[in-house]
Amino acid sequence: MSGLRERKKEARRTALSWAAVRLAVEHGFDAVKNEDIAEAVGVSPRTFNNYFSSKAEAIAFRYLERSLRVADELRHGPPDEPLWEAIDRAVLRQLQPGPEVGHLPPQEPPDWVAGLRVMLAEPALEVEMLRASKIAERELAAAIAERTGTDRGTDLYPGLVAASVMAAYNVAIELFVQGDAREPMEVLLPRALDMLAAGLPRP
Repeated sequence: MSGLRERKKEARRTALSWAAVRLAVEHGFDAVKNEDIAEAVGVSPRTFNNYFSSKAEAIAFRYLERSLRVADELRHGPPDEPLWEAIDRAVLRQLQPGPEVGHLPPQEPPDWVAGLRVMLAEPALEVEMLRASKIAERELAAAIAERTGTDRGTDLYPGLVAASVMAAYNVAIELFVQGDAREPMEVLLPRALDMLAAGLPRP
């Protein structure tokens, strides 16, 4: 019974997070209130507050959840798979559409990206995204340490790899959203990871 209860809680958390993203992209970050997010999911504002302390945290949870799943994929992937191949597979799997895409608005891709650009420029959200990135980086470093037989507390390697992977992810997102890149994340992110695995040779 507890397992079912936890799955329902996680489903609600995901729904609230997606609703926060959708409403912020559609209407602008400042125009959205916690009550609006709760109403979109059919729960009370008090329920929203049980899951998130702010709309910024709710939005950043999308990023955090996907990033944490990378570490989980590494832990449960084939143990004999080369590390960078395992990282590539784990990261790219998170870009595959899941059932949550039903929460996305029926907007054209350029409109969606434009809304994301405005939303991600919010200082409050930048703080939450940075916090989420550090949480995910620590978890990823722990998973890399397990795969490589290193110690996250004494060895540089797992932390450096984790920080590099998160940097590649963040740079790809920024180029996709803020820059003029006409390529999707499914193209930008693998290229970034390949560059890291190759030792970042000069272009």
